[in-house]
Amino acid sequence: MSANTENMPLLKVEHLTKEFPAEAGMLAGRLSKRVVSAVNDVSFEIHEGETFGLVGESGCGKSTTGRSIMRLTKPTSGKVYFQGHDIAKMNRKELKAMRREMQFIFQDPYASLNPRMTIGEIVSEPLTIHNVGTREERMRTVRELLDVVGLNPEHINRYPHEFSGGQRQRIGIARAFALRPKLIICDEPVSALDVSIQAQVLNLLKELQQQFGTAYLFIAHDLSVVQHISDRVAVMYLGKMVELSDWKTLYNDPHHPYTQSLLSAVPVPDPDVQKTRERIILAGDPPSPIDPPAGCRFHTRCPIAQEVCSTDQPEFKEVAPGHRCACHFARRFPIRESHIDL
Repeated sequence: MSANTENMPLLKVEHLTKEFPAEAGMLAGRLSKRVVSAVNDVSFEIHEGETFGLVGESGCGKSTTGRSIMRLTKPTSGKVYFQGHDIAKMNRKELKAMRREMQFIFQDPYASLNPRMTIGEIVSEPLTIHNVGTREERMRTVRELLDVVGLNPEHINRYPHEFSGGQRQRIGIARAFALRPKLIICDEPVSALDVSIQAQVLNLLKELQQQFGTAYLFIAHDLSVVQHISDRVAVMYLGKMVELSDWKTLYNDPHHPYTQSLLSAVPVPDPDVQKTRERIILAGDPPSPIDPPAGCRFHTRCPIAQEVCSTDQPEFKEVAPGHRCACHFARRFPIRESHIDL
């Protein structure tokens, strides 16, 4: 294996953009087609065995990014390379082979499992689709997977309605690992679960990663969840990436005001510290992705915004080695107490 191949990322996303058509409207007396800019110029890399966290508010484009990478929805523009191969140029056969190496864990453990299929049929489905082993071998693999994810292999002939939400998500995880993929896209896999169950599922994902060396794209809206599993974290706002670094730097040294506001909402276990912490409350709601603001998309809610923010789009630039930020006034904890609007 050459040095170039060794250094090649498992997944490379370059300037990914996804737009959805919206209702047409009248503009200057003419009928104009409008689009929802769900993902706009997003770039990042994921290496083998790494967990890359993608966080932001609901509707910021996290899930669309994951689905575009998997080609569950076709990107409007940009490039996605998996193991050095351009996914957009793959034919149906190559795409099927790629999906053997890249799997998906869905957000809703109730909607993502077919209620008419037994657990054995659900977990073995990827093996069946890719013609892996005989039926007996597939059932043996399913029993092993159920045991690995903490479920009773004897329940192989039961149906999804007989299981709790946490157990159903374990079934979804077993299905995702059936083909031993190199990358799994986890689309908010614990957001629909109770807090006590969330920790169990996160620990399970970490154990399976250590066992199989799988890389994760971990999508979530909760920074406290991402902290426990991610090596690097990217923050999205209204379709654009605003900050990216390793998780320790992001939590201890945020440079973007949006990241700082998100971190201020993360609870601290110490009640004395929690009572004295300053909470940054952002004004207003996120703008519509149909008509995003000019310049920096965050400027309409930003406590430190100035005139340049409403006219010039900030460059997503490196502020320290491995730490990138899209802000005209990027610095450590950019929002000072005098700017906090409580």
